[in-house]
Amino acid sequence: MPRNCPFPVRSTDSRCCYRTGSVLGFTLSLALVAVLSGYAGLSHGASSSKAVPNTGKPTTSASIVSWAKGRLLVAPRAGISDKELEKALKSQNAKSLGRFKQVNVHVIELPSGTNEVAAMTALKKDRRFKYVELDMVMASAASVNDPSFSQSWALPKLQAPTAWDTSNGSGVIIAILDSGLDSSHLDLNANYVPGWNFYDNNANTADVNGHGTAVAGAAAMVGNNSTGSAGVAYGAKIMPVRISSPDGYAYTSTMSQALYWAADNGARVANISFSGVPGNVTVQSAAQYMRSKGGYVVAAAGNSGGLENVAAEDSILAVSATDENDARASFSSYGPYVDVSAPGVNIYSAWSGGGYGNYWGTSFSSPIVAATAALVMSANSKLTPADIDKILKSTAVDLGTAGFDQYFGYGRVDAAKAVAMAKTYATTDTQAPAINITSPTGGKVVSVVPVDVIYSDNVGVTRAELYVNGSKVATDDAWPFAFAWDTSTYADGAYTLSARAYDAAGNVGTSSLVSVTKGDDTTVPVISGFNLTNGMILSGTRQAVSASATDNRAVAKISLTIDGKEVSVTYGSSVSYNWNTRKVSSGAHSVMVRAWDAAGNTVSQTATVYK
Repeated sequence: MPRNCPFPVRSTDSRCCYRTGSVLGFTLSLALVAVLSGYAGLSHGASSSKAVPNTGKPTTSASIVSWAKGRLLVAPRAGISDKELEKALKSQNAKSLGRFKQVNVHVIELPSGTNEVAAMTALKKDRRFKYVELDMVMASAASVNDPSFSQSWALPKLQAPTAWDTSNGSGVIIAILDSGLDSSHLDLNANYVPGWNFYDNNANTADVNGHGTAVAGAAAMVGNNSTGSAGVAYGAKIMPVRISSPDGYAYTSTMSQALYWAADNGARVANISFSGVPGNVTVQSAAQYMRSKGGYVVAAAGNSGGLENVAAEDSILAVSATDENDARASFSSYGPYVDVSAPGVNIYSAWSGGGYGNYWGTSFSSPIVAATAALVMSANSKLTPADIDKILKSTAVDLGTAGFDQYFGYGRVDAAKAVAMAKTYATTDTQAPAINITSPTGGKVVSVVPVDVIYSDNVGVTRAELYVNGSKVATDDAWPFAFAWDTSTYADGAYTLSARAYDAAGNVGTSSLVSVTKGDDTTVPVISGFNLTNGMILSGTRQAVSASATDNRAVAKISLTIDGKEVSVTYGSSVSYNWNTRKVSSGAHSVMVRAWDAAGNTVSQTATVYK
């Protein structure tokens, strides 16, 4: 068997396998081309054996192959105008080719010859962006042994037959984001629903290398049809969404685009059997969009066989692989991002072109879990994505170290227990999200102000909003939530900032107020007149007190304070007060005049007088 081949290989099969470090014949999805006003494509980009630059390669998954030449993915903060985005990109002489329709993520074109990693690093320092990423090329997370037509051991291990007494996945569409589907296969045809080809921008979703058909079969081969075997959710529908080249590679931009489409076209579950997916922010944002519509996204942990330094997060359920003995498969990646595990060795599934084979890889652990999620959804249609997270994790068979661990997550999924819990699960959410502004915390602000927030919820935050003086100025529907306040149309002066967070149930959380002062004026006012002087003796029973101030722009406010109590204030440049000194005690008294300008600059002068 050729090394690293993404599909089963018969002795007569002449199809080539992956070339180490290369991406063969890959072009930009024409659907993306249409969105981005006719961009010419990337067949010239990440297509040679030198696709991975030798300088500045970022730390990332061992399974990630390369990235798109001359292109970046950037997410401006909510509130950044198109004009401001253009300004931000000028430092790299870059331009936006457009953005994804459902979310504010732009595909950025860099000048020819630009080092993508260096440009990304520079733009990351600009706080007008939420994040900046390379458009990574990812490989399918599959491996195979010699073809075998034996039945899979995975179904009884998962207790799938017991789960089928209650739920078989009917009423749920599973989107398989992959290389396409052999929809004529006798064990798949009855569950097929039309999808879309994002590689060629057409409706032809025929499988171009076999990986997608095998992945789909593990999830939802037809049951009770006297043919082959059955998928975990044999009553669910399969929607093929082609994202890969014939060689089995896919860009993260294409994955994201496909997730948006699947979420908008009826898919309740999406499976992505490609390595490196859980750690990609652009794909995470697309997964959050699907979750906001009640959908659920599952992805392979990867086949590096080692530790992946990927942070845990909630938008994508990451799945590692186990063998017949509930041990970690030697090829399975692991790390803090792994949520659950599932069988990934000798998985019996459909073979493109007819027949069946046995497959290895987290590519097949992932659709097994996606199908289990479909069983859970079919058993209880009222469940939220967060409910499904809890059910799959809490019912998993604990393996390895007690509780969560980086090899198995919360354990190997158990379909029967998950479905049983789903049937009786009561989903109610009355808890409001928590949100607070972490930057700025006060003081002066000018120009475009980055506003950072920290937020949490028992289920999940779906939207955040920024308010200035109680008026909404920006809405962010895409995780991670972050804002920018353009102060150019605001007069100098004091303002209050606040933020609101919403969950899917409509609960709203509001932050504390943050007081800031807008203005680029740093010149303080000058006290130009004060009729009291130090050591002055108060006269008679009344003392006239007057003061005035000047400023390079304008004095906004001036006040008089006597012995710590403000006695007079004027919103202008002069103030006066008729002080009744008849009842004033003998001794020293402090009189202070203080002036402010519109930018919040302030000055004071104090006179100590006596009676």
